[in-house]
Amino acid sequence: MDNIVNMGQNDVMSNFTKTDDIMNDMRKIIEGSQKTAHQAVNTILVQRNWLIGYRIASEELNGEDRADYGAEVIKKLSFELTKEFGKGYTKSNLYSFYSFYKTYPEIFQTVSGKSAILLSWSHYNVLLQVKDKIARDWYEKEAYEQTWSVRTLQRNISSQYYYRMLQTQNRNRVENEMKQLTADFQTDKLEFIKNPVIAEFLGLSSNTDFTESELESSILSNIQKFLMELGKGYAFVARQQHIKTEKQDYYIDLVFYNYILKCFVLIDLKTEKITHQDVGQMDMYIRMYDELKRSEGDNPTIGIVLCSDTDEDIARYSVMHGNEQLFASKYKLYLPTEEELRAEIETQKTMYYLQHDKDENNQS
Repeated sequence: MDNIVNMGQNDVMSNFTKTDDIMNDMRKIIEGSQKTAHQAVNTILVQRNWLIGYRIASEELNGEDRADYGAEVIKKLSFELTKEFGKGYTKSNLYSFYSFYKTYPEIFQTVSGKSAILLSWSHYNVLLQVKDKIARDWYEKEAYEQTWSVRTLQRNISSQYYYRMLQTQNRNRVENEMKQLTADFQTDKLEFIKNPVIAEFLGLSSNTDFTESELESSILSNIQKFLMELGKGYAFVARQQHIKTEKQDYYIDLVFYNYILKCFVLIDLKTEKITHQDVGQMDMYIRMYDELKRSEGDNPTIGIVLCSDTDEDIARYSVMHGNEQLFASKYKLYLPTEEELRAEIETQKTMYYLQHDKDENNQS
């Protein structure tokens, strides 16, 4: 019976060796299976994106005006593919696939005839930011050999890690500092599952609710109900709505549309004291929403940053520069006050902790 494990045709079967520790064996089976599935999905995803880029590049050559023709092709493809296959085929993504093929035209042409893919699509998408081929090749090699997560790779590229390593007289010190600063990125075993690119590729809904703590989830759920019960024109749009920039994925906690104000209302919850960076991030959300979602006749988007810090429950309202007067004269009539939001957050925290203590007492 034990010989069955040697009969498989994949890494999960061939790499397993039974020991006397059943729990350790189970851990190796499950983690090995997850790793193999991860690698398989990413390999096919990279192949798909390379082929899409290759096909777009081939089509582009047939146009009289390459730039205009290529842009028109991508625009049409984005519309048709999104209509048929759903998310993941924006113009930005298609340009990334095209750039990937142009940057790595021979990635599959090895001596053995097998794929030379070493990293995930998300890694390669980050590497495309690096225009210096020598630096890009170095980052690719280090990411593979040091098993960098996507977030670690992005952080190292953004911080000019390659060039700092070239210039330093103490490489170990720079490397140790990098490892310390990216330690949290390297221990996130759910990074693959949380990757919206994978969810879109598999045709699944991107759901990141599980990344929230129970307290955060409770506060957000009740803030959602709270606003809907205000009776001031709120319509629920989305929760944990995905917004992607060139370098990072973001999730807006709650999105509403107020049909009296004729504008979107974005809400983001922070578990610590609000910082200038939090307000700046909300301004970015507003700018992106106005560009991507706002229709003719809609008023400017407004953002609310909530803080659930134990000692200071506050709300900060954010609008783009130039809209302050509109905010002051009109928006405040239909938005909850800071006092109302503060009271709601505090109420939900109290209820959560009481319920949590009750559950613990019942278990003891």
